[in-house]
Amino acid sequence: MVLGGEADGTGCKLSGRDAAMDRALSALYRGDNGGSVDRGSPRRAGLGGSAPQVARWLGDIREYFPTSVVQLMQQDAIERLGLAQLLMEPEMLEAVEPDVHLVGTLISLGRALPETTRETARAVVRKVVTDLERRIATRTRSVLGGALDRSARVNRPRHRDIDWNRTVRANLKNYLEPTGERTHGSVVPERLIGCARAQNAVKKEVILCIDQSGSMAASVVHSSVFGAVLASMHSLSTRLVVFDTSVVDLTEQLTDPVDVLFGVQLGGGTDINRALAYCQSRITRPADTIVVLISDLYEGGIRDEMLKRVAAMKASGVQFIALLALSDDGAPAYDRSHAAALAALGAPAFACTPDLFPDVMAAAIQKLPLPVPET
Repeated sequence: MVLGGEADGTGCKLSGRDAAMDRALSALYRGDNGGSVDRGSPRRAGLGGSAPQVARWLGDIREYFPTSVVQLMQQDAIERLGLAQLLMEPEMLEAVEPDVHLVGTLISLGRALPETTRETARAVVRKVVTDLERRIATRTRSVLGGALDRSARVNRPRHRDIDWNRTVRANLKNYLEPTGERTHGSVVPERLIGCARAQNAVKKEVILCIDQSGSMAASVVHSSVFGAVLASMHSLSTRLVVFDTSVVDLTEQLTDPVDVLFGVQLGGGTDINRALAYCQSRITRPADTIVVLISDLYEGGIRDEMLKRVAAMKASGVQFIALLALSDDGAPAYDRSHAAALAALGAPAFACTPDLFPDVMAAAIQKLPLPVPET
């Protein structure tokens, strides 16, 4: 916008690359009368409804701007210029820069996508999912693997279950120097550390309960990928449930997060109470279960029943976590009264970035205080 060479811009005559960048910006952010329009206000812009014209514009912005800016401009174009309809054409999908928000748009289109576009759309979604999985999988497995290992340790093990390496490290403070009677130093094992025997080890159960209302698109994408990563860990039993006013269990599709995402239907109302009722019915070992509700808490169901269910789960020993968002999009809009009510029950509700999520889950597995970010 600063580039603008007209009277309401810099007043300077632009040429070459600067003029091309200005045209790309003007096509999206200036109305037909050439006047500037503030971000977020209704506008008529100069991209028109022609797929070839829009495809050329997408190529231009990828040439002139960094990827993060391209993704932002694409998101603006989709939201403000009605380009969702054009995304149903394969050549358009091949021209865009894939990102989480584009995936959210594609899964919101869902069954409206024509057959000719579905495979291209799946390829776009798979590229984003693969990139996300590569980014989060190693750290998630490392952090949670360590937490599961620590939670499975036994402090009064049988002799054959003693972990001698950890036992020695834990008792180094009890080291005795050599004396005339002892030619070697000794460690007195006041505390024995062992591991639960494999056949007796109890899996932790994780239930991801995801709000699929339209505002939660980015959270749905990240949650699906995390669900697949958690499901790949043998020490966890993971269930993934999505909901609006109905509830769908997508656990069987967790081996492929792309299948999960195409099983989601973004939009519609929200009935958290019904979703939690379903999750509650699937809990068999409360003390070994973690329920993660990912929702902005705008409840359309029965509020008091929802809160009673959370209280009942916590009273039975369930670790209950409420995430207002699981994304990098910054502070989300959410129902503050419901968040306060959950906090009063000992279930603080907070937004969580994908980078923080493994630490949150590790704390829950070990039943430690959650690393709630400062607000």
